[in-house]
This record gives sequence, structure tokens and C-alpha cells, in this order.
Amino acid sequence: MALRVHEAWILLFVLPGLVTAAAINHEDYPADEGDQTSSNDNLIFDDYRGKGCVDDSGFVYKLGERFFPGHSNCPCVCTEDGPVCDQPECPKIHPKCTKVEHNGCCPECKEVKNFCEYHGKNYKILEEFKPSPCEWCRCEPSNEVHCVVADCAVPECVNPVYEPEQCCPVCKNGPNCFAGTTIIPAGIEVKVDDCNICHCHNGDWWKPAQCSKRECQGKQAL
Repeated sequence: MALRVHEAWILLFVLPGLVTAAAINHEDYPADEGDQTSSNDNLIFDDYRGKGCVDDSGFVYKLGERFFPGHSNCPCVCTEDGPVCDQPECPKIHPKCTKVEHNGCCPECKEVKNFCEYHGKNYKILEEFKPSPCEWCRCEPSNEVHCVVADCAVPECVNPVYEPEQCCPVCKNGPNCFAGTTIIPAGIEVKVDDCNICHCHNGDWWKPAQCSKRECQGKQAL
């Protein structure tokens, strides 16, 4: 009887282990996604270092081969250390250039402004024009306007006038000068009042007139 009890206790300790081992079967549970992925499905990229060069589009070039990588228009040579590209000193674009082309290694000006702009107006190359009566201008090939301003002589009168479309002032009534506040013509003596006779300086029209006093008519009347 003691033996049977002992055997029963042994069975109670052994059975749970057997049941647990039998119940846990890997076929009854779905495998993890990582375990399901086969190693053959992994993407493997080739390493071209020391073997070639790859441009932005993924195209492979051999060592020593020339190519144009990415957005660069300058050629490169594929070396073991990677692309070695030309870095030329490109000429400066003309400031008057209106159309620049970037198809080559250096930008190239295809169209230069062929006119001059002056005070809001456009003029053709070598065109001559007068923006004002006293200015003479020309549109130079450099797209710059060069002007010459007339140098007017000193007028021979104290009351010059400006005529339309005429640069320098003119003396419409001839040379004259001031005798006090009175304008008198040059070349003759003028009696400006009862006691004074005046005349203009020869050639110095801007100077006051020379006057001399004579016997006043008022005193003779007395």
C-alpha cells in the first residue's frame, strides 16, 4: 500500500511536465513576421567604392570614365576616391545680358541689351538725340549714354529771354544795361531824367551804366 501511494505521487509530479511539453507545439502558433521573411527577399546594394562612380540617377560609371553627375554641367572623371570634377574659371556675364544659357559647363550670354535707357526712354545703339535744348547725347555700344551740354556765352543784355527749342538765351532787343532801374540800349547816350545822361559800358553789359550830370532843366526854368 505504501508503494502505491509513492507511485501516485511520482505520477502527479511527472504528468504536468508531459502535458506542458505536449501542449506547446510551434506548429499551433503563427511565426513572427521577422521569422517568416526569407533572407533571399532582403535587398542587397552593391558597394562601388573603389570600383566605379554612381550619379544621381543611379547610373554606374567605370574608373577613368568621364560623366556629368547630377545638376553639374561640368564633366567629372571617375576615380577610386570618387568623382573628380572640373572647376573652370568661368568668364563674367555682361551686366547688360538679357538671356543666359546654362547648357554648358559655364553660363553663356546669348543676348545683350542693344539699346540705351535714358530718363525713361529707350534709344538704339549709336542713336543721337537731344533730351533738352542744351544737351546733345548718343547711345554708345556699351549701352551707356554720353551727353554734351552746351556752354552758353554771357548775354549782352540784362533782360535775355529763352525761346522754345533754343538752348541759350537771346537778347531780343539788342544789347542793353541798367541805369538805375531803367534799361537803356547800348551804343547811345540816354537822358534818364532831367539831370543825368547815361550810356552802357562797351562789352560789359552786366555793369551799371555810366552817367554824367548835366545842368538840370528844372533849374533853368527857375
